[in-house]
Amino acid sequence: MEAAKVLSHSKTSPFGFSIVSNKVSLTPFNKHFRADVLANRPKGIGFQLNCTYGNSLPKPARKKADLLPSLRCSISNNASTESQNPVLEFFRSLSFDSIKATLLQLTPINVVKLSGLLCIITAATKWTMNMLFSPFFWMYFSWTWLFWPWLVAIALAVYGLYCFRKHMLGEANIFEQLAIVTSVFTWLTLVPPGHFNGYLEGWPFVFFFVYHYFFFFNVSVRKRLYGDYYARPHDPKWDINAPMMSRLLFSAGVMVGHWLAAFEGPELHLIPGGWSNLGIWALIITTLLMQYNATLYLAKYSENVVEPSAVVQFGPYRWVRHPIYSSTMLLFVTYCIALRAPLSLLFIVAVCLLYYKQKAEMEEALMVETFGQSYTDYASKVKFKLIPFIY
Repeated sequence: MEAAKVLSHSKTSPFGFSIVSNKVSLTPFNKHFRADVLANRPKGIGFQLNCTYGNSLPKPARKKADLLPSLRCSISNNASTESQNPVLEFFRSLSFDSIKATLLQLTPINVVKLSGLLCIITAATKWTMNMLFSPFFWMYFSWTWLFWPWLVAIALAVYGLYCFRKHMLGEANIFEQLAIVTSVFTWLTLVPPGHFNGYLEGWPFVFFFVYHYFFFFNVSVRKRLYGDYYARPHDPKWDINAPMMSRLLFSAGVMVGHWLAAFEGPELHLIPGGWSNLGIWALIITTLLMQYNATLYLAKYSENVVEPSAVVQFGPYRWVRHPIYSSTMLLFVTYCIALRAPLSLLFIVAVCLLYYKQKAEMEEALMVETFGQSYTDYASKVKFKLIPFIY
């Protein structure tokens, strides 16, 4: 292939130029012009020549021999990326002769080094695969708690506390709110059974995800009604909170109840499965439906989700006056039943009753103040606060 040639004439300065290996040389026509052959030029290389005469700025009058403006040219390289890829270039230049030449240059010391490195890589790969596919590895690895889940759980707890601090300041985003509940549920459902049994399987994993689904019904209802997950501004009188000491004791009681359930329950692999677990699945589904319907009905008869505009008497509110609290307590009870921990079940029920009784009385006083006789009639018709036919 001959070099690319371009010839341009002007009345003042005829010239030519040649392109050789991506280089451009310009020579006047009154001198020697030479175009070399591009023996090794890749096919993908292309050039573009842009020439313009003069410019937009006015200039003084010139002589007759210089009537035409000077020619200005620019050149750009449009070489394809394929020809510049070092990997493709390596495989293009790879041949049997090049491999043979490389092997002939190896010394006995190099052969020994490469052979030893290959043996180490093969042995490490085989050991890793055997370990990863061994159930005993996962059991004893988690039992030692050297790497997982202690380090993961502690790191998640620290990050959860950091996000909780931002939440208290009103600066936490959705991801940070999710990190708060994830860290809490990790220390409720995963860490206790993993600590006492030495490994995790079965129900702890199930309840880890069920707890997430359960406690995010509130924001999912906001998404359904408003299109986003954020709380709306509302009257602060509806932010009913028990005293700080009561909330701390309730949180500590729930945590202790879950740890007692993991300590009291048998080892996870001894928990019977099959048909005996259908009752637990029925309780989980009942709990989720009760929580979701209670939250949805309350939101439909409220402004900004949390400001009731009427006394709700539909859905779960036909059976108990505070179905959201009842479903939360039922969720904790179902967890204890799944781990076969009856004493822990009684303990966590007592903790929930003491706390929710106090909070329910505060809410009912506000409802009577707001709706008067309407709420009094509802309370006389639905006599049970938290547990149907019992309390």
